[in-house]
Amino acid sequence: MLRSILVTGASGFIGGHVVAAMAEPEGVAAPSRVRLLLRDPAKLPDTAASALAAPEIVRADLAAPASLRGICDGVDVVLHCASHIGDDERRTETVNDRGTRALVEEAARAGVSRIVYVSTAAVYGRGPFTGAAVPELALAPSSPTSRSRAAAERHVLDAGGVVLRPHLVLGDGDRWVVPGLVALMRALSAGLKGVSARHSVVDVRALSRAVLAAGLSDRDLAGAHHVNHPEPVSTSQLLDTVTDRLNLRLPNAPLDLDETRAQLADQPRALHHLGMLAVDHWFADDGFWAGVGVDPGPGPGRSLAEHAPWYGQFLNCS
Repeated sequence: MLRSILVTGASGFIGGHVVAAMAEPEGVAAPSRVRLLLRDPAKLPDTAASALAAPEIVRADLAAPASLRGICDGVDVVLHCASHIGDDERRTETVNDRGTRALVEEAARAGVSRIVYVSTAAVYGRGPFTGAAVPELALAPSSPTSRSRAAAERHVLDAGGVVLRPHLVLGDGDRWVVPGLVALMRALSAGLKGVSARHSVVDVRALSRAVLAAGLSDRDLAGAHHVNHPEPVSTSQLLDTVTDRLNLRLPNAPLDLDETRAQLADQPRALHHLGMLAVDHWFADDGFWAGVGVDPGPGPGRSLAEHAPWYGQFLNCS
């Protein structure tokens, strides 16, 4: 049965791709009605707006709970793709924690049957995590953003909802993962060698289909799930692929971890990112992809190749 869906964060990275996934001819069956929650409707990309024939656009703000009143009326499924990511601790708590709580309360009032929240594996804190499944892991968020998203998860889970935890998300609109890797290599003027730590990745298009499928599936999916490509990629392979696909010019020879740490000694933020790359962040699939009948998408090599034009333009790579 086709359903009515509310999407939060429709102008964002993942939310925009979720909207586009609804229009894919061979994708998950489209819902009967789509409502898009936007803080600023003018920021909805033309590509997202044109993906659907007649989406209903409502102005509301997770930071202003009163504005959420009535947004879930007549809605069967909420796909919660909105999050605030940044250094403003007060705003991350207001939007991610309190805003999600208000959204869940409004969904409960309106009789919504399912809430799907796009979270992050960062709620586990720092690794190593090697082939780890959800039941094996405790939450230990280490940043204001990840703490607020862990709090948001609890609101959704307490309401019987579905939480999806991707790790590294690649694709058009990514302003964190690949840009961060490129910034690190440009700071070094070199790549990394011999770093065998493994990382879970997912193409944003596959993730968006998973979000939609989780909302519309007839299966009981309540709880948290890892949503990444089944095969992890090593740090060295990932960086080599980024270098190759974006034609980065790195004049210095690749460095090992000790050499890299020494070169970045006065750059704590870069050292923080390096620390993540140095150990496993590989999260095992619990059968989610097969359960919702969605392909996990391409591995990082093909994914980066297909998204290279966007990354090249965004990062001014030539």
